Amino acid sequence: MERRKALGLIAATGAATAASLTAPHAFAAETGHAAGATGPGKSTVKGGYTFALDENVRRTSVRFKNRYGIEVAADLYVPKNARGKLPALAVSGPFGAVKEQSSGLYANEFARRGYVALAFDPSFTGESGGTVRDVASPDICTEDYSAAVDFLGLQKTVDRERIGAQAICGLSGMALTAAAADSRIKAVATASMYDMSRSMSRGHEDHYTHEQRQKVVDHLSRQRWTDAENGTYARLSHEVPFDENGDVAPSNRVLPKTLPADADPITASFFDYYRTERGYHPRSINSTTAWTATTPMSFFAFQLMTNIDMLAPRKALLVAGADAHSRYYSEDVRAKAPDTVDLVIVPGADHVDLYDRKDLIPFDKLDAFFTKNLA
Repeated sequence: MERRKALGLIAATGAATAASLTAPHAFAAETGHAAGATGPGKSTVKGGYTFALDENVRRTSVRFKNRYGIEVAADLYVPKNARGKLPALAVSGPFGAVKEQSSGLYANEFARRGYVALAFDPSFTGESGGTVRDVASPDICTEDYSAAVDFLGLQKTVDRERIGAQAICGLSGMALTAAAADSRIKAVATASMYDMSRSMSRGHEDHYTHEQRQKVVDHLSRQRWTDAENGTYARLSHEVPFDENGDVAPSNRVLPKTLPADADPITASFFDYYRTERGYHPRSINSTTAWTATTPMSFFAFQLMTNIDMLAPRKALLVAGADAHSRYYSEDVRAKAPDTVDLVIVPGADHVDLYDRKDLIPFDKLDAFFTKNLA
């Protein structure tokens, strides 16, 4: 499979060519910023959530500010029968998703099991603050986890010595980075982990050549001029693909509006979650639009998990699907910190299965991990 065309996300389906650098993408009513916006996969669950709230869990919309003064929007999940001070988890991800999707599902399940769980939208996305919409920063996304810990530790129902983090997909690298720098995070678990700095700056399985990396840098640098001249921010691929001529070929959407008949399995898997009733949400970047085109610049400059050795003696548990294209990210972190990091491989699961397939997500193992390490 030609993965370098597949998760760009794809040079061949509705992609803007390099010529599109001359004009920003005018995303329209399909994005969550248009009143009454809906899409082909409009969620049928009350409130736009892609999962049902457990009858034994109470969900409350909350807001808190991070260290940069940005307001972070979140949902707080608390067991209805909560007594005394409970362990708590900060939950976020995937990259380009919102709290009404996978992170909320995880938070809901953990609350059902007796945790206080906070599912949040990273800064600049979903309902969180930030003037420029749908831009990502590895630094600020990492800070959001520590800000979530601030909030959780101030709750009367939370034992601030028993706070952990659970991340899904692209927010996993930020959660591990936050935990390495913030010892208040006593344990961290990930599902379908992605290292977004490595992904954007080196490509899938580090396939970018040095020449291609330089072409991506040049592409981003030219886009800065375009955005400055237009006074706005274009939206293009955050993982930059190349065409058959070896030129950058960014798309103006993360996923196509309709799935091509010849779509590769990875694109089809993501489409089945973000663009259908299964996981669609109008505020999700992956469901509706693309990140700002210059988002990768900071990911080139800020390498995640550089200080993973600082996590010890605290522990991490990484969960990956046996059939996931992203499996190597978890395996590489496990190899780098074998005394700190444990790895669970889920048979029969691909990357997206661990977003919402409760029959495959090993919640019992995650619960046991946090029970032990938040003791």
